[in-house]
Formats: sequence, structure tokens, C-alpha cells
Amino acid sequence: MGARAIEWVDDRIAAHPGKVALVFLALTVVFVGGLGTLDSESGSSQFTADLESAEAMEEINREFGASFGGDPTTASTILHDGGNVLAKPALVRSLRAQERLAAHDDLRVTGTTSAAGVVATRLDPSAATLEAKRRAVERATPSEIDAAVREAAAADAFGTTVSEDVNAESATASAAKTTVTHGVGELSDRERRVQAVVDTVPGEMRVLGDSPNTMADSLLLVVPAALVLIVAFLIVAFRDPFDLCLGVLSLVMAILWTFGATGLVGIPFNMLMVALVPLLIAVGVDFGIHSINRYREERVDGRGIVPSMRTTTDQLLVAFFIVTGTTVIGFLSNLASALEPIRDFGVVAAIGIVATFLVFGIFLPAAKVYLDGVRERYPIPAFGRTPLGADESALSRVLSSGAVVANRAPALLLAVMIVATLGAGVYATGIGTGFSTDDFQPAEETPDALQTLPEPFAPPESYPYVRDTNFRDRHFESSGRVMMYVRGQLDEDHALAAIHAAGRDPPGAVERDGRQAEARSIVSVIESRAAADSEFRALVARNDADDDGIPDDNLDEVYDALLSSPARDRALQYVDADRGSAKVAYTVDGDADPSTVAADGAELAAEYPYPATATGGKIIWNEASTLIMQTVVQSLAITLVGAALFLVVVYWVLEDSPTLGLANVVPIAMTVTFVVATMRYVGVTFNVFNAMILSLTIGLGIDYSVHVTHRFADELERRPLSEALVRATRGTGGALTGSLLTTVGGVGVLVLAVNPAIGVFGLLTMLSVCYAYLTSVFVLPSVLVVQHRVASWWQAETGDLLADRPAVTPGDD
Repeated sequence: MGARAIEWVDDRIAAHPGKVALVFLALTVVFVGGLGTLDSESGSSQFTADLESAEAMEEINREFGASFGGDPTTASTILHDGGNVLAKPALVRSLRAQERLAAHDDLRVTGTTSAAGVVATRLDPSAATLEAKRRAVERATPSEIDAAVREAAAADAFGTTVSEDVNAESATASAAKTTVTHGVGELSDRERRVQAVVDTVPGEMRVLGDSPNTMADSLLLVVPAALVLIVAFLIVAFRDPFDLCLGVLSLVMAILWTFGATGLVGIPFNMLMVALVPLLIAVGVDFGIHSINRYREERVDGRGIVPSMRTTTDQLLVAFFIVTGTTVIGFLSNLASALEPIRDFGVVAAIGIVATFLVFGIFLPAAKVYLDGVRERYPIPAFGRTPLGADESALSRVLSSGAVVANRAPALLLAVMIVATLGAGVYATGIGTGFSTDDFQPAEETPDALQTLPEPFAPPESYPYVRDTNFRDRHFESSGRVMMYVRGQLDEDHALAAIHAAGRDPPGAVERDGRQAEARSIVSVIESRAAADSEFRALVARNDADDDGIPDDNLDEVYDALLSSPARDRALQYVDADRGSAKVAYTVDGDADPSTVAADGAELAAEYPYPATATGGKIIWNEASTLIMQTVVQSLAITLVGAALFLVVVYWVLEDSPTLGLANVVPIAMTVTFVVATMRYVGVTFNVFNAMILSLTIGLGIDYSVHVTHRFADELERRPLSEALVRATRGTGGALTGSLLTTVGGVGVLVLAVNPAIGVFGLLTMLSVCYAYLTSVFVLPSVLVVQHRVASWWQAETGDLLADRPAVTPGDD
């Protein structure tokens, strides 16, 4: 930051501190107005909107999902357990519940699928209604029911309606699942209403409900705790109620500026931006403690208010500018991401860091000068005014240990740390990536300790949705779908044969019947209609050249006949009326890895002679996970290279020492490496939410290391190397300690969140802060000593005009 700019700021703060503070408060009012224009985006779909597979799914839903003249059908899942669910009483209860659901017109039940229905059909093939099926079961003897169960199990007719422990010999199963489909249109609070009907039938039956809103539960729990802890640690750091209020006000202003500006520029708020609040708190607390602590260092030496603040801003505005510049580079590197929410996060984070720089770099010093001037004019009692890390304190002795090692064996410490970092880096390369709704689901039961909290802070004792979802996953074989979106002239003679042939000898994750993939398509609709309609069957036969049941000629005539038959609605679920696109639904192994499903889907798509895109839940999440990993790697590379270049240029201009910039990068690289290695060790994978940790880690690493480096460079101009190191680690290290405790205490409370994504974020934020602190206070001094010696040697050997400052500083030892 230029000397003229700093001098201009110093003059305004010295001459008109009250006016400067009022200008900032007025701007805060403007940004508060921007909060009213802030839109929000929620749900995981915002992270997949621009993906090819997601766009294909949107096209499928648009073209085939509304074939019935309204919204697509929806389904409710009813889980049965308790004893043998294939015994007569359980089967009767299941069918009676289905009957009562169908009788409620407002539920718009269009069909049900259940184990009880399968057994009833075996007992009476003519039973077409739920009432007829229930009567068939009621009339049957237990032995007849057991025989029907064995017959259905032998024919694999139950599918996924019974648990995997079904035993054909004993005709038993421990759990069953009923799927109830509902017609088109909105149906608010459907699961609760379905459960109310099911509850009228005795038995262990429950409806799988909606995913709980654990984000709200988590924020209600952790935000008050975070505020209490932040204020408590700020009290310890500042030990002055006026400075405490000033610091808290500055934090609030920085947050209001950030999100107010976000609303004014029209960027929607997404769930990633929740991470910005702890980031701004961490950086803001750090800036605030450094400003107050550095100011106190001057004041305890007997200097006046204005001279003390001039010295403080002369040094810290430069450090804040370096932190801001490198951190902005890091966050703007997210613009390389293919995911719009991540790009938006990067822009808003950059806005937030700039806002924090302005508020804590200008407003807080001006307000502090004005406040202390008032306190000198009036009999206001003085409170704690000594800086953290003051000479002869226990903390100062601990903080000086990094300087002591640096003066005695810097190369040895660096060698050990480099080996440890390389080992951690190799280990970190094995970290996994994952992106699914499970990342945001809580445990079935919340910890007992949280239940002791008073209302409304205590979270629910349990989450039935999670319990029931886990129950379903444990007891039932899962299956999934790969949807193929096919575009082309589907009235060409070979079109239907090509669709069918694409599923021959499918890849491993795709379920098959013999050599043919299990699939639903316009071909299966034609086959079904031909089996039920002799006239249509004859039409197919006349146009079936190879006698395989699939027409090869005059497809327009076949389509016209199909679309004028009762099968029209089903047909339009798989082919559009203009014959320009089609949908094929393949059944895949529900337990298959998303990357395997994605690869098999691409293999299937390649078998089509038309442009075809595979899509489905696992394929979309796999594509998103891949892009997230690419984003992380790209952003990390851009950030480290960009930050290094920025630091080199800044220190070259400010200190005539470009290698100080490179020294500054060493603890940052170490911090990032250890954070990622720890993520792998504790079993945390990269997802959309915690991938942002690397941006935060780099930001905090830069913040901590820049303060130590810049203070060292400033002290080195007036003192010997060893004394400069001690003063830098004591003075700046004391402020960093206060920042560490406040951030870890305030942000670390996120680990209590019932939403696991927020809890993981809190854990990794704590790790980032701790690693950044340790490397900056205890490793960076050795890096600075080695840098100083190498730079001095280089100048002595070459005399290069572009080399670092003279080797011998006043009093150097």
C-alpha cells in the first residue's frame, strides 16, 4: 500500500476521526438497505444446474414428465416391520391401509405396489381391486398364504417390496415396503396426511417423511453459543468494555457490508455463503486484535493517542493490504469453477475481505482515536491497556520459543518440517470426493448432552426420517435408474431396433434379464400393447422384418396407432409426439459406486446411433463431484501461484526483498497440506461445502504469516536479527494468540451442529486456524532466518542491484 495513501489515511484519522467514523456508519445504513434485495437459493439442485447430465434430466422431465397434463406423479413409501410381515394378519393390515388411502380423494392415489398385493394376486389372479385382494387374503388359510409366499419368492415376484432376509422355505420376512403413487397436482404436507390414514390401521407401519431442516436446527443451536464464546474471548483479549464494543461493532459492520453489497450487485445467497460468516469473524477478529494490540504497544511506551495510532496504521495497513490482496486472489480463483454457486461464493468472499479491510483498517482506528480522546477529556476510568504477549509474561516466553529455535538451528527445524510436509502431502493425495444428500443428514439420535439445553436451543431428540431411511437401506435391496435421453429421427426404420440393441450385453452395474438390460422404453410399451391388443399385434407383425417383436418398417404408422390407443399416456412417457426424442430407463444396482454408474451410463450411451446422454441421480452427483475436485485443484494452484507472485511483488516494492514473499508462502503451503491430510485421516471427503475449507485455510494462513513477516521486516530495519525475531513473535504472536482463541472458540462451536456438513466445517476451520497459528509462530521464524541469510549471501556474492536489502542491518549479529 503506497506511502502517500497511508499518509492520507493517517491525516484523516488524526484530524477528523469523528467524521471518518460517521461516514462509515452512514455507508453501513446504505448496505443494510441492500439486505432487503438479497435473494436466496436453496437445495442441492443449484450445484448441478449447468451440468450436462442435469440438463438432460431437465429435458426428460420437461418432455416426458408432464405427459398426463400436469406435474409428474409422486410417491409415498410406507415401511412395515414387527414380526413376520408375510403372515396373514400383517398382509391384511397392509391391504386395508392401502384401501383407506385410495378412498381419500384428496390423496389422489393412482396405484400401489406391495408384498401383500403380490401374495393376493398369487392367491386369486382375478383380484383387480384392493378390496378384492384383501378379501382373497382374508379367505385364505395360513398354509395357503405360505404356499403363495413361497411361489412368489421362487419367481422373484416380490422385487424390492420385502426385505433381503425373506425366507421362501419358512415364508417369512422381517420388513416390507409399500409404494403409493399419487396423481398430478400439488399436495401439501402429503406424508403427514398419509401417516394419519395409516395410523387408523393397527400395526407397525410408518411413512417415510421429508428430510429434516437440520440447517435451521443447527444455526439455532450454534449461533448463540458462538456469539457468547466470541464475546467472552474478546473480553479476555481486549480487557476493556469500550474496545470490546468497538470490536463487536466493527465485526457487525463488516458482515452487513458484505451481504448488503451482495444484495446490491444481485448475487443470490446460497448455502456455501454460510461459511463466510465464520471467515469474516476470523479475519475481522484478527485485524481488530492486531490493531488494538499494536496501538497499546505504543501507548505503554508513553506515546500520545495520535502518534501511537499513526505508528499502528503505518505498519498494519500495509499488512492488512497484503492479507486482503492475497486472500482476494485466493477467493477469485473460484471463478474458474464450472459450478455457479462456487463462483458466486468466490466473488462474495472477495467483497467480504475488502469490506473487512476497510472497516478494520480505517473505521476502527478512527473510532478508537475519537473514543480515547473523549476518555482523556472526561473522568472515564481506565481498564486493561497492556498488550497481549507483553515482555516477561508466560505467554511471551512461549511465543519466543520459535525465535529461539530459529536463532540456533533454523535449517534443522526446516528440514524436519519439510519432510513432515512431504509425507503429509503424499498421504493427502488419497483423500476422496463425495457429493450426496447424505452429507447433510444428521444422526438418528442427537447426543444426550444437547438435550439438556433449554428451549428453543435444544435440537429434536431424534430424526424419524433418518431412522426410517437407515431402516430402508439396511433391509431392502436398493435399485436405481439410469435415464437415457436420446435425440434423433426416431421414425426411421431402424430406430426402435437400435434402442433395443443398445441394451444388449450391458455393463456390470446395469441389471439384466439374460443378455438384455432391464429397461423401460417405447419398445416395452409397444410389446405390452401388442400383448393386449390383437389388432395392434398384427400391425407390429406386418412391419417386423426379422420377427423379433420390434417393428422395423412404417414406424410412423405404428406410432400413430399406439398414440391413438389407451396406451397413449404410457407411450408419451418414453417418446415425444414429434418422434424427435426418447427416454429409456435402465435399472442399475443401487449399491454401485456413482463413478461406476456414470461410466456404465456413458458406455450405454455410446451404443446408440443417435446423440444420447445418460443421466440420473448418481450420474449427476458424480459429475458434480468430479467438477468439485477439478475446482479444488485449479483454485489451489491459482491461489498459491497468484498469492506467491503478489507477495513477491509487494515485498519487493515495499521492502526491496522479493524473497520475503516466497518465505511468506512456506507456512501457507504447510497449513494447506496438513489440513487436507487431516481431512483424510478423520474420514472427511471433499464435497461442495467443505471444499471451501481450502480457500479459508489459505486466507487464514496468509493472514497469520503476513502479520509475522511484516512485523519482522519492520523490526529488522531498527534492530539486530535475533531481537527483531523476538519482538515480532512476541508482539504479533500475542495478537495471533488472541485471534486463535477467539476464532477456535467462536467458530469451533460449529462442531456441535446436528447438520454434519456444518459440524465438519467447524472442525476443519479449527484445524485451519491451529495449523496457521503454529506454522506462523513457530516455523516461520526459521524460514525468515534462512531467507535472510540466503539473501544476504546472494548479495555479497553477486552485488546484484536487484538483490535483497544489504546483508548487514544496524546492529546485526
